[in-house]
Amino acid sequence: MRLYEYEAKAIFKRQGISVPEGFVTDGKGYDKPDFKKEFVVKSQVLIGARGKAGGIKFAKNDEELRNAVSLLIGKDIRGLKVKKLLVEEKLNIEKEFYAGVIFNRSSGKIVVIFSTKGGMEIEEVAKTDPSAILKKEVDISDGFSEKEAEDFVSGAGISDKLLKPVSQTVKKLYDTFVLYDAEIVEINPLVVTKQSEVLACDARMSIYDDAIPKQMKIIPEILNREDDTLTPLEKEARTHGLGYIEMDGSVGVIGNGAGLNLTTLDMLQYVGLKPANFLEVSGRTYDRAEAGLRIILKNPNVKVVFGNFFGCISRCDVIAIGLAEAVKKGVLPKDIPMVIAMRGNGGAEGSETLKNAGIEVFEDDETAVKRITEILKQ
Repeated sequence: MRLYEYEAKAIFKRQGISVPEGFVTDGKGYDKPDFKKEFVVKSQVLIGARGKAGGIKFAKNDEELRNAVSLLIGKDIRGLKVKKLLVEEKLNIEKEFYAGVIFNRSSGKIVVIFSTKGGMEIEEVAKTDPSAILKKEVDISDGFSEKEAEDFVSGAGISDKLLKPVSQTVKKLYDTFVLYDAEIVEINPLVVTKQSEVLACDARMSIYDDAIPKQMKIIPEILNREDDTLTPLEKEARTHGLGYIEMDGSVGVIGNGAGLNLTTLDMLQYVGLKPANFLEVSGRTYDRAEAGLRIILKNPNVKVVFGNFFGCISRCDVIAIGLAEAVKKGVLPKDIPMVIAMRGNGGAEGSETLKNAGIEVFEDDETAVKRITEILKQ
């Protein structure tokens, strides 16, 4: 179950991770905020890259704040209706980092991730500057101490002044991951303000569905909520921990990373093709490609499936196994072709697996999109 940003931040705050001052509104009225700064108004939808989709506004005063709230409430963002907004003080940012924690199913260990290049998709960082990403595998039985967190973060070369507060936040993020049975916790960006505050500017968190009965005793105010905007397929996807959004096109889309997925949607629309969905299989969900494919194909409008993958944290060879197994099981109808673009971590192995399963694979997404265009013209 993926949490909204404001829900994740409530948990972070409970765990001692500093977050910006703010409040949540449904647009029907709110108390005038105590902080006398500029505002950032953020749409609360379960999808990344909201800013690119027009889901974040800035306001310099109360009047602009009211206008921003009016513009965003009810707005459609990639097929999701905005029902709530998080209004926060606009920060005076000096530095941006990335911090995240996921689970590596192959090794059975927790992976702590840190980068000095925050504020952008971690998949994009892996593509342009992989040396900027630090990873540390942790055995849950051994734990992750403050000293280990400090030694880990020091490898990024940040200043002595920032080392302790930043590493303490990373340690608390790890503790949050374990305590709340998370699939993924992520702060991007983790910012340092010009006043030397270290704050979680954004928050992403997903909890294992199997752990919800246990977590219901800890955070019932969060887990009891029901999102009535979800379609039946979107609700089914949630049970698999998948970020699926139904759209009205004919090209089924599956990929890793919100940024890459949004780029894929834009590429298709640029050549006149309409996506049938958004489906993100990054983080701890990347090995659920078969489940994702099954959900995509339940949409009767889908005529072709396009998979766009860049291996970073998610491994292409693992994704490929899931897709190949699905094809072997007959999940993919013979009259619905699938085209894959695959590169990065495990890309060569994954491509070979897909080719052996009879799936068309390309190294770049532009060529793959051209092939999809040809298929739909036939």
